[in-house]
Amino acid sequence: MADVFMKSPTKFLLFNEFSHFSSPHNHGRIECYTCMSSASSKFRAICTPSKISIINVNFQSSCGVCMFNERKKCENSVNLKIRVSSVEHELGETPFMEDEADVKQLSGTKLDFGTASANHPLKLSNRGELKLYYLEERNEGLLSKRIVGLSRANKHISALQLFNSMIFSGLRPELLACNSLLACLSRKNLLNDLLRVFTTMSRDKIISAHSCSLVLKTVAKHCGRKEALQMFDEWEVVSEMKEHFDVILYNTAITICGKENKWIEMERVWKTMKENGIVGTTITYRLLVCSFVRCGQYEKAIDAYVEMLQNGIEPECDAMHAIIGAYLKEEKWDLSLDVFYSMLDRGMKPNLIACNALINSLGKASKLRAAFKVYKHIRDLGHTPDSYTWNALLAALYRANQYADALQFFDSIQKEWSFEPTLQLYNTALMCCQRLGFWDKALQLLWKMESSGILVSTASYNVVIGACEVARKPKIALQVYAHMLDQNCVPDTFTHLSLIRSCIWGDLWDEVTHIFDESTPNVSLYNAAIHGMCLRGRIELAKRLYMRMRDIGLAPDGKTRALMLQFMQQDSTRGCAKSRE
Repeated sequence: MADVFMKSPTKFLLFNEFSHFSSPHNHGRIECYTCMSSASSKFRAICTPSKISIINVNFQSSCGVCMFNERKKCENSVNLKIRVSSVEHELGETPFMEDEADVKQLSGTKLDFGTASANHPLKLSNRGELKLYYLEERNEGLLSKRIVGLSRANKHISALQLFNSMIFSGLRPELLACNSLLACLSRKNLLNDLLRVFTTMSRDKIISAHSCSLVLKTVAKHCGRKEALQMFDEWEVVSEMKEHFDVILYNTAITICGKENKWIEMERVWKTMKENGIVGTTITYRLLVCSFVRCGQYEKAIDAYVEMLQNGIEPECDAMHAIIGAYLKEEKWDLSLDVFYSMLDRGMKPNLIACNALINSLGKASKLRAAFKVYKHIRDLGHTPDSYTWNALLAALYRANQYADALQFFDSIQKEWSFEPTLQLYNTALMCCQRLGFWDKALQLLWKMESSGILVSTASYNVVIGACEVARKPKIALQVYAHMLDQNCVPDTFTHLSLIRSCIWGDLWDEVTHIFDESTPNVSLYNAAIHGMCLRGRIELAKRLYMRMRDIGLAPDGKTRALMLQFMQQDSTRGCAKSRE
């Protein structure tokens, strides 16, 4: 073969179109090499005007058996066609810049050479044919630049052929070229080819942490997180591989775990990184904090954030947003407020979600002034408050027992922002009306809800009826109840309880009886009615209702039983006194 190379007037030579057949014992894989020597080469050149010569060569084979297309054994030789072509000028004129469609058209056969190994670095996948170029150019830097150009142009077949030709010729591609080829194969989803190239790189010690990161990402994409982390664990026990580990590779492993919310594996990688003395970067801690918060591991997210500050690393906006949520989940509103103001001091712009969560947390902690300060910052930052903002502020006013201020704020935001309140906002305003006994305001809000097309729930009607109860307006409450039934809204126990209490205080005893006749037997309703009747002095009605309650098998509570025993004992005492007289 050396004679062929020397006598040929061309710059390089490539092998193509193997006569082959896969051995049934190897399941479609060829596991033998053909030894090519000049002593056994006999060829006949057919000259053509295109500077391409087809040479039939008979090579001696070192393997015991090779298979032909005719399925016949040949113990000593294998027939190949060698296509010899010349390259005169730059990379654009070289045959390995051919289009992928042309390559597929020229490929008459598809081979599967199995898994690559250190002894078989030049085997290709089943999508292409094995081509090797005889490279007259021996400059490794120039050839590496050509591989980089081909890889960036996504010419993966040509780049892979040139890479294999360099390895076959004893040339060493540069690390940049190898990584570019890995990235190209990853973009093309060619996992097998990528692993073969990586195996060659590992054997020749042309490897870096970036190379390992590219392989991990591709394996995780095609085979899953488990296989990628298993490969990462295997690398850790190999000293030649572990010496290339840096923070970028650990960031890749953390990202793979975080995408599937596997926080246990992510924490293990984090601890391993610290044990190996590698300090995380801003990206490392951003991945840790955001992933832990997404997985609901708020304490671990806080630990990662504290470690980041201890290492003197300034957190990014995403990490600070996440840590605000983590502090709020742990009910540490003061620390979350500190993070919020530190973002403002650094010129960052907290998003609306973080602001809303902070307002809601401050409202629950009865920090009303701090909540409205955050609301002021929302407007200063240029955010448009939404329904979550309004509801958090209204709920804060409601928890602070500032019901009138809440209603005033509810009216002001409608005028200022011209938006349609949601069902939750209406319900908060209705609860304020109930507390204040503003039955007329509650009715106005109810009519607005219905006219705006909002589906009014049973809870909303219950609050309006409750406002009538507080205002001692039982007839209005009954009207709301009738309207509720007309709207096909099913009343519940709370609806009947509020109505019974309203009717008892309004001395509407017939309506009370009617409510009991319409509703299903409920011990809470009987207890509430008996308590109210006793307080209003309607003892006989309470006794009759109590006997009815016992007849249907309902067990009274302790207070009802005590009231009945008290009044029954008084009746027996009076009876004894009359009999003595």
